[in-house]
Amino acid sequence: MKIVVLAGGKSSEREVSMTSGSKIANALITNGHEVLLVDLLTGIPNYSNFDSAYEKYKTDHYEYDVSETIPDSEKFLEKEIGLNVLEICGGADITFFALHGGIGENGKLQAIFDVYDIKYTGSGYQSSLLAMDKLIAKELMRFHEIPTADWTVVSDVEKIEGIDLPAVVKPLDCGSSIGISLVNSKQELREAINDALKYSDNSKILVENKIEGREFSVGILGNQILPAIELIPKSGFYDYQNKYQKGRTEEIVPARIADDIADRMGELALKTHQTLGLSVCSRTDFLVDEDDKIFVIEVNSLPGMTPTSLLPQEAEAVGIKFEQLCDYIVNESMEKYK
Repeated sequence: MKIVVLAGGKSSEREVSMTSGSKIANALITNGHEVLLVDLLTGIPNYSNFDSAYEKYKTDHYEYDVSETIPDSEKFLEKEIGLNVLEICGGADITFFALHGGIGENGKLQAIFDVYDIKYTGSGYQSSLLAMDKLIAKELMRFHEIPTADWTVVSDVEKIEGIDLPAVVKPLDCGSSIGISLVNSKQELREAINDALKYSDNSKILVENKIEGREFSVGILGNQILPAIELIPKSGFYDYQNKYQKGRTEEIVPARIADDIADRMGELALKTHQTLGLSVCSRTDFLVDEDDKIFVIEVNSLPGMTPTSLLPQEAEAVGIKFEQLCDYIVNESMEKYK
């Protein structure tokens, strides 16, 4: 098949995306596909169709690593779709979305591709939007009796009276733990809200009651529940650096946890996946407190595919190698268009 792996973009998560994209592209090349890795932000100047761009830039290996510093998305150009991206993707059999954050994960790009009748992997625009907006996702979880931490929405740092501390401060529309802070005082809360606003296109910030407990994640592949993976950072919490720098977090799969708790997390991951209308694959993050009460933290409609990402580790635990996983996502996504 002719496959564009679309990665990068102007999101603060562009480096994570480029790393995911390079690994996906290499796997698909190994599987015998004609693969072109394209940065959503820059596109490919001078080539407006897949075949000519592929002949110019084809390679048998891509390489990209996540640095410790979060990219400054403000320095990027205003445009969000680079030169010839739509034309090149339209000439492929399918586009593999290896995007994180921004228009690649919030449903906007999915909607554009639908308008241009371009095939792509993963969930559609509506469910992508629901999963990316943490507030909407949490409201849907609460409505469908999916346990999640209590929260407050803040838009003014001076209006924080009544918020319980300690708390977790998050942008409404970012992933990869970007802009997230754990706070214990009103001063820390104000600083964290101002920091979170730097990474959000939304003027509102989510402040969640902090849940003390163990961190887990459960992937969904089709309708298959993958084994839970436990995340044990060597210091701090599972933040951007601990996620993407090798050796900073111990990842145990299958998680060493009672079968009934693991089963319940799996059921909740599938229920959340279905509640948001997701398809092909997703990953749901959990906290389990000392009383074994389970809380859904958030849902990822485009799980990361970096060397340290969780979905590939969970898939491998049930015998699905990375190359098989990438082909599965392509084939499952193609089923949407039949």
